[in-house]
Amino acid sequence: MPYTVNGTDLETDEQGYLLDPDYSEEIVHAIAAAEGLTLTDDHWKVVNYLRDEYREHGHTPNFRNMLKGMAEVIPGCESKTLYDLFPLGPAKQGAKVAGLPQPLGKGGY
Repeated sequence: MPYTVNGTDLETDEQGYLLDPDYSEEIVHAIAAAEGLTLTDDHWKVVNYLRDEYREHGHTPNFRNMLKGMAEVIPGCESKTLYDLFPLGPAKQGAKVAGLPQPLGKGGY
């Protein structure tokens, strides 16, 4: 199920994660639409956080570490906050929407 952005097909795995990261805004909009999500400022904060973590560490954090990191980005951020944004799992669905490859193991490190 490749995504087409600006006339280019981007390869995905069988679950719809990009094989190679794409940091464009367009891919976020395309994947969010496919996931049935309407993006808010808080979605973008999560997307940017996950992209920064991927660039720095080569993978995204698991949910527990993501929750700790997001508390610095969204004051008062709790588990429910992240699940309201990404109901299929903030660490996994968030990474997918961010245009990143599928997280390792149970959501990263």
